[in-house]
Amino acid sequence: MELSNHTVLIVGGTSGIGLGLAQRFARAGSTVIIGGRRTEPVADPPEKVHSVAIDVTDAESVARARDEVLERFPDLDLVVTMAGVLLVEDLRDPAHFETAETTIAVNVLGTIRTIDAFTPHLIGRGAGTFMTVSSGIGFLPFPPMATYAASKAAVHAYSEALRAQLDGTGVGVIELVPPAVATTPQQKEMNPAALDLDDYLDEVTELLAAEPAPREILVEGVRMHRWAERDGTYDELVAKRSQALSMLPGR
Repeated sequence: MELSNHTVLIVGGTSGIGLGLAQRFARAGSTVIIGGRRTEPVADPPEKVHSVAIDVTDAESVARARDEVLERFPDLDLVVTMAGVLLVEDLRDPAHFETAETTIAVNVLGTIRTIDAFTPHLIGRGAGTFMTVSSGIGFLPFPPMATYAASKAAVHAYSEALRAQLDGTGVGVIELVPPAVATTPQQKEMNPAALDLDDYLDEVTELLAAEPAPREILVEGVRMHRWAERDGTYDELVAKRSQALSMLPGR
């Protein structure tokens, strides 16, 4: 997939990986629309992108955004479902359920709601791509973020099923599987092992440029997560990652 000559909607593209990806597509010459709950300008010239207000937890908001985007950009051919939340929770405390609900509402139902909104358009074109966003944590859980891990495992499974159901329509499904990526200096300070955003995007764009593009975009830093069960390292790595439970209050 070339990064040029596309009309791209990145839902959840107002910061972090989503914004970085939007800028890469824009620099390559694609028309880019970023969707988020905030719509003030987020990129300086010459990397201007268009914006649309969208709250993936609100069906009416998603429908309004779809109608606005398709009216202004009828050639839309790539929809990226980047919106997500990453929250810590203590499963020993029943109060964590609110965090779990929020995580599922945004990461899982928000992904499905966005895909549903644009599926008829892409099928009608007979060509296009959905890019879903799971996580290495969906394959190798990080215990302090239990529902986040479950939500990203769900996105992976949904992506696989979506790809099968869209087979023959001309619409493809690519799953982006990020590892830990530091999108701010504070995040890098908290997790020195996290990939720098630009380095991550360099790898992603190189993988995307393959013809055909891979079903899963797996940078080198996420392969140990993706293939832990296959490689026999799963139990060891989960035990190591469980040490982070000490971050929870009272642990």
